[in-house]
Parts: sequence; structure tokens; C-alpha cells
Amino acid sequence: MVASAYMSILTAKVAGVPRVIGCTPPINGSAYPATIASMHLAGADEIYVLGGVQAIAAMAIGTETIDRVDMICGPGNAYVAEAKRQLFGEVGIDLVAGPTEVLVIADDTVDAEMIATDLLGQAEHGPTSPAVLITTSERLGNETIAECERQLEKLKTADVAGPAWRDYGQVYVVDTAEDAVELADELAFEHVEVLTSDPEYFLEHLSNYGALFLGEETNVAYGDKAIGTNHILPTRGAARFTGGLWVGKFLKTVTYQRATREGSLVVGERVSRICEVERFWGHKEQTDLRLRRWSAS
Repeated sequence: MVASAYMSILTAKVAGVPRVIGCTPPINGSAYPATIASMHLAGADEIYVLGGVQAIAAMAIGTETIDRVDMICGPGNAYVAEAKRQLFGEVGIDLVAGPTEVLVIADDTVDAEMIATDLLGQAEHGPTSPAVLITTSERLGNETIAECERQLEKLKTADVAGPAWRDYGQVYVVDTAEDAVELADELAFEHVEVLTSDPEYFLEHLSNYGALFLGEETNVAYGDKAIGTNHILPTRGAARFTGGLWVGKFLKTVTYQRATREGSLVVGERVSRICEVERFWGHKEQTDLRLRRWSAS
């Protein structure tokens, strides 16, 4: 996708990664100009028309013409996700993602047309993409179900969105906003839209989501394409423990130590006792050697 190209490559360039390569599969046997342009404008140092598991392997292991990389990021199908998972450790990865998910939290201040449009707009990503509504209005829930069926009759991607809605679409009716928060945090979806009279309540109380979209004025498509946040996000409940791709994913934390002799003696006395308790005699001797040499000086 065009958006994935700049969201992954540009993020790495902003982080200061010195070499960033981009891989994109051919379309009808040739390079897709829009994606190539997106990669180039985002700052890719090398671009390869190569996709799928082959691209992941080439980047992680290297070939005669492609030097290996240290980290792989970006979306892909189930095979790409599995390849990334298996290669984690050989290289770093952003996260194992997919299929995409959308959750809408709504009350009776919004209409079914908007909810159905936003649910199906994400369901078109794939036939296994969950599209879920949590609402405090049973009437709105029923109207949304009917509206989804109506829209699928004319949606150009109904062949994909239809099965996703049929097999993975769900509507939950809850009593209160507090119940909606509890359920949404349990689901921990990738995309969460809040279409209620008080979106700020959910901003303050929700904890588990990849990206949050507050109010009717925004939607997941904005986040997917151009609003400024990244669309490479956690799925399958991973929002409980991680966020999406950002500059920090390309930065690593390293530490160093340097002590004076006086400081080494202070730390050494404590380390020696810890090592004795743990029965790490080689560690203890590293410390005791310095204590013997410098404690009398």
C-alpha cells in the first residue's frame, strides 16, 4: 500500500536509520508506480520489487544482491506475519500484526449509516477482519446490522467485506459507558472509534487499543492514510502490552559504566555479598580482587 510505504520508511528515516530499504510486490508483473514513488519520497535508500515471504527472507538473511538488514517492519498477509515471527531474533521486527480490526463504540447520538460505513470500510481489508460495535442502544445496534446489509449490496469490495462482516462482525449492547470501557479493554482492538456524546470520557478511561479515533470528525481511514499517526498497529489483543510503530522502535537503549576506585570499593562490598548468597564464585572473585588491591591504598 502507498500509505504503508511512507509510514514505515519515513519513520525509520526520522529515527536516523542510516540505510532503509523498501520491498513491494509487483502488480500485474511490474512495479506499481504509486508505491515506488511513495517509497522514494519517504527516503528509501534502496527499493526492490519483491514481495511476500521472499522479501522477508531476503531482507533478514540477505542475497547476492541485497544486503541483510537489522530490523523489518511493515504490514503483510498471514504468510508475511508468520515469516516475521519465525525470523524474530535473527532480525528485529516491529510486531506481528493482522488481520486488521475495527471497534466502534457508539451511543444514540450517532446514526447507523455512519457506523456501518466505518465498520465495512475496515472489513474490506480482508475476509477475516473483525468489525465490532459496542453500543448502549439496542435500537442502534439493530439499525446498524440492517444498514450493513444495505451497504453491502452496493459496496465495490463487498466480496471481501461481506464475508468479514458475516463471519467476524459482532454487535454488543451494554448498559453503561463504564461497561463499554470494560469490554473494549478486554477486546484490545487495533482501531477503536468513539462515536458518542462524550468522547473525552473514553480517552480518559480506555487503556487497551492500538489507535483511538475520537468523535464523528475522524475515522480509521484518516489514521490509515494521512492524519499523522502510524497505521502499523497491534492486533489480536496485543494492544494490552504494546503500541504501534513509532520512531522509538528504531532506537535501542545501551548503557555503560565507569567508576572511580572509591566508588568501586563501595559497590564492590555489596556485590561481593550478593555473589556469595547466589553462589556465583567467579563473579565474587572479580569483585574481591579489586577489594583486596584497593581497600588498603
